[in-house]
Amino acid sequence: MKEVSVKELYTSKELKNGQEIEVKGWVRTTRDSKSFGFMELNDGTCFKGVQVVLEADKLKNYADVVKLNVGSTVYVVGEFVLTPENKQPFEIKAKSVEIFQATDETYPIQKKRASVEFLREIAYLRPRTNLFNAVFRVRSVAAMGIHEYFQKNGYVYVNTPLITTADCEGSDQMFKVTTLNFNDLPKTKDGKVDMSKDLFGKQAFITGSGQLHGEALALAFGKIYTFGPTFRTENSNTKTHANEFWMIEPEIAFCDLDGVMDIEEDMLKYVVKYVLDNCPFEMEFFDKFVQNGLIEKLTKLLESKFVRIDHKDVIDILKKADVKWEFEPEYGGDIAKEHEKYITEYFGGPVFIKNWPKDIKAYYMKLNPDGKTVAAVDLEVPGSGELMGGSQREEDYNKIIKRCDEMGVDKNSIDWFLNLRKFGSCIHSGFGMGFERLIMYLTGVDNIRDVILFPRTPNNCDY
Repeated sequence: MKEVSVKELYTSKELKNGQEIEVKGWVRTTRDSKSFGFMELNDGTCFKGVQVVLEADKLKNYADVVKLNVGSTVYVVGEFVLTPENKQPFEIKAKSVEIFQATDETYPIQKKRASVEFLREIAYLRPRTNLFNAVFRVRSVAAMGIHEYFQKNGYVYVNTPLITTADCEGSDQMFKVTTLNFNDLPKTKDGKVDMSKDLFGKQAFITGSGQLHGEALALAFGKIYTFGPTFRTENSNTKTHANEFWMIEPEIAFCDLDGVMDIEEDMLKYVVKYVLDNCPFEMEFFDKFVQNGLIEKLTKLLESKFVRIDHKDVIDILKKADVKWEFEPEYGGDIAKEHEKYITEYFGGPVFIKNWPKDIKAYYMKLNPDGKTVAAVDLEVPGSGELMGGSQREEDYNKIIKRCDEMGVDKNSIDWFLNLRKFGSCIHSGFGMGFERLIMYLTGVDNIRDVILFPRTPNNCDY
């Protein structure tokens, strides 16, 4: 007798009709028709389950088996039977069913459909539902696709520090790290907290970005990428913000703004195709139950050429539009969600918005010859808005020092980063993509809380 997984049932070429096999897993559904019944079994190896046929005259514990509740654990020994004429191409005719553990009526997930809001309250169980099983399986496959893309293209995978003194996003957006006793804080003579008494002898943060350290590595290896957790203190309760999330951040030496847009487009298309190819069952589920037309949308992306347009020209289009905006578009301002949606619909696909006003962008971005804009770019995609943000980095030491002074950046905390401009500097660029934003785009799920197993958002740090 061969023990097999559900995935093997769908993929193996060696299983023969009538072969005796053993499958272990969890009950999804049961149906009783007195003399025979059916059980859907899933073992976690595949999005789909397998149908087990139960016959009352062959199972001593038939009455107990057909009454099993969702989530019960069973070991099934039975005959593998090909059924090409049916919707499911095979089934298992049970010879024995061992009940390892039966759930009861207190099990929170029942046959009726539960809301995503309810399932967030039992996040430790929600991967057992079809929706979240599919979401987290796609998340796993997409992560593999990202690594595969960069590895195939000669990038070095690097691990930048999670605890840092380098302030990339602004210390007001970063969590502070300390070993000091809050009930007995050491003070300086002027009454401030004496950070010299802390473990690191100075203020430290949990990283909001791996970019600064990534630049140092790119100027040694040429092409690098980070893929790991980042943290922001932003007190936002929107569907697209979380306080802990994952980021992909490549940095590329000898690459300008046009080059980094080429890479962003190429990488996104690679990962989308990778998921479509490797998650057919999951994507069919999302297309049917979450976002109708999802597969068509993603397939269209693969075939499209991304539009590239200056920020100023986008504002021109928005101002001419016959739309009453909630937030009026401004030449020196940011672009709101409603603007992102309009622009992607206007062009009928993904749009790179480039050359942004310098006053609303970071100090490390390359100042354009006009002195008013920087070589920054955001990628807007239909249905999700901003998916990636990047820029050509300022490689000139004197210019970046001037930008730091203009924007009130503490140069002492990033002196090593600034020194990169003195020691073998070159044109270089990079971008960041929020992993959860990508998963939302791939699955059609519209809330970031539902693509992270245990989300960390304002007033929510359960589990």
